[in-house]
Amino acid sequence: MTIEELKIGDTASVTKTIGESDVYLFAGITGDLNPAHTNEVAASKTPFKGRIAHGILTAGLISTVLGMYLPGPGTIYLGQELKFTKPVHIGDTITATATVSEIMLEKNKIKLKTVCTNSDGDIVITGEATVMPPKV
Repeated sequence: MTIEELKIGDTASVTKTIGESDVYLFAGITGDLNPAHTNEVAASKTPFKGRIAHGILTAGLISTVLGMYLPGPGTIYLGQELKFTKPVHIGDTITATATVSEIMLEKNKIKLKTVCTNSDGDIVITGEATVMPPKV
């Protein structure tokens, strides 16, 4: 969607269950092998009582919403503020949602409220993204 097609309040979401392979692939790609993500014995001794997904892995679902649905293909992701509010455990189903909150027509930029929730409706990430919608 171009900036002219967008309206305050437009929203889109994507849902994904975070699997063990997602966590290990992300760990391998990034080099973040923190035992909280990759070692069940060590992670069981943490306050989370088991392995958790990388926060940025979960936040990556926001990128999917922005790049594929709202505004969609051709979008340039300029910035993101994030607050991690609850852990995401392997097997959790996460819904990432973005909602247009500000349109800066003259700069071809928009701001979107971003939120990720688990299947219980708990917010696991909140934030705000800034993007440039595609021109065509």
